Amino acid sequence: MESFLFQATIYLGAAVIAVPLAARLGLGSVLGYLLAGIMIGPVLGLVGTETQDLQHFAEFGVVMMLFLIGLELEPRALWNMRQRLIGMGGLQVGLTMLAIMGAGMALGYDWSTSVAIGMIFALSSTAIVLQTLTEKGLMQTSGGRSTFSVLLSQDIAVIPMLALLPLLAVPVMATLAPDGSMQLATDDHDGAHHAALSLVDGLPGWGVTLVTLGAVAAVILAGTFLTRPVFRYIHQARLREMYTALALLMVVATAVLMTMVGLSPALGTFLAGVVLANSEFRHELESDLEPFKGLLLGLFFITVGAGINFGLLFGDPAYILGLTLGVMVIKGAILYGLALLFGLKNKDRWLFTLGLAQAGEFGFVLISFSLQQGVLNDGLGGTLLLVIALSMLITPLLFILYDILSRQMTEAEEEGHDEVDERGTVIIAGIGRFGQIVNRLVQSAGFETVVVDSNLATVQMMRKFGFRGFFGDPTRPDLLSAAGLEDAKVLVVAIDDKASVNKLVRYARKTRPDLHIIARARDRVHVHELYEAGANDIVREMFDSSLRAGRYALENLGLSEFEAAELEQAFYQHDRKALRELAALWKPGVPISELPEYVARARELNSTLELELSARQQANERKTESGS
Repeated sequence: MESFLFQATIYLGAAVIAVPLAARLGLGSVLGYLLAGIMIGPVLGLVGTETQDLQHFAEFGVVMMLFLIGLELEPRALWNMRQRLIGMGGLQVGLTMLAIMGAGMALGYDWSTSVAIGMIFALSSTAIVLQTLTEKGLMQTSGGRSTFSVLLSQDIAVIPMLALLPLLAVPVMATLAPDGSMQLATDDHDGAHHAALSLVDGLPGWGVTLVTLGAVAAVILAGTFLTRPVFRYIHQARLREMYTALALLMVVATAVLMTMVGLSPALGTFLAGVVLANSEFRHELESDLEPFKGLLLGLFFITVGAGINFGLLFGDPAYILGLTLGVMVIKGAILYGLALLFGLKNKDRWLFTLGLAQAGEFGFVLISFSLQQGVLNDGLGGTLLLVIALSMLITPLLFILYDILSRQMTEAEEEGHDEVDERGTVIIAGIGRFGQIVNRLVQSAGFETVVVDSNLATVQMMRKFGFRGFFGDPTRPDLLSAAGLEDAKVLVVAIDDKASVNKLVRYARKTRPDLHIIARARDRVHVHELYEAGANDIVREMFDSSLRAGRYALENLGLSEFEAAELEQAFYQHDRKALRELAALWKPGVPISELPEYVARARELNSTLELELSARQQANERKTESGS
């Protein structure tokens, strides 16, 4: 027990120290976890042989991640991805296998070993890539969706790979039973253990197929028909932890069932997630499993870092690094070609190429299975394990390279902006959800507007609905001048990025001291920044809608429409006055929680607001009583 607690302290402590530091340096959480594992493993030697056993446990984080991803995908969305799944994903796996098999044979390995190596390196890291795409908000881009499709195809491909690997072993490793089933030559203990966890051992081919299809059907039927009754039963207990226990049970049971029929547990739980995507319990399941997924994935990355054999690496660094880079270059070349073939553009093409160029965690599974079946020897297996780990360690750096390329491409796109050939009374910078409503209202009232937005897709969609807009960076002085900044009466700044909003307001105020500037603010601190920059009217993006929601709540709590509207207006006026007063106490670059005078005055103003609204409500009640 003491040893377990000591190891847990080391792993958790390393994560708590390294991950926030890596995130602050812009390296991402995955690289932080990997570096933490390297520090406690090869560098300091704080963890030992239990790392490999712990890694098998931590791989369950990948299973949970795919279940949660499945919850986000409706079956219709999955069907819409079929072209990427079959075409792009299938080609990636097949072409990579062939290319690396050819490279293996060129290095002197026999064809069966080369096929096994090709299968191992055809897979990419689902855990690292999806975690990084989610952190960077890239999952919904075309490149992100294509990357996810290929990863899903690879997870599906693991199934036939596991079936094919025993056929690549030397003949004495497997025999064919009279009933047509395959019997592997393993020791009795392992065989008994395997049989206890398998539903397909000793079955003929048609029997394996029926049992496998039955397991898949069981997952689908259980998700469709059993979920609601079970959740109602759990709800009667009125215990929050029971929901968490049920969520874990669903994932673990599905993974165990898939393992017992020889399927990938990650693929099985993904299927379960897709089945439950339309369920009303989806968000409950997500909130219950998210913390477990994050911790287990982090633990998995730490074990990868801790398991890197630096002794083998330093024994022949040129050879090991050459193999690693060679694998990544081969995969990258194939991925780039597929990106061109399937029409991915610019940033999406590089995201797809750099994001999938590494080997993956399922490669560890295939190597372990290959060693058991005698397809690979121990020396080659250790080398391949090291190559996979190093490629995973390099991957966060490739995402940093992608960020650099993405910024350069964005700047190049901005250089190719539209020529603004209109001048309007009102200039609207940004035409998202906020800016488009302003534009429609002002145009409907008969005033000319000039709209500039840096998102080409948004501008093109806007044109389809009959609204004129120009593509370009609205913070650029030349574009503003072409749009008529010198003569405009109003500038509406509706850009998402806070820094760009501040930059534009500051420039416009300096250029046109008499211009009326209306700016969109993200929060109260941003309001202070915009006041300082020179905006006349500042609209917090959620403030008015929140006030309206509060008014609806008051109306349904028994207040009349007039009383609720009066309290809403009183709150609005008080908040505007408070913001102007607090702006004098605000200091740029200092969090408001570290400004004692600001905090004290804000609390006084909140108390004043409560007293004022309470007095108004009491006055309204007295009027109602006297009127009755």
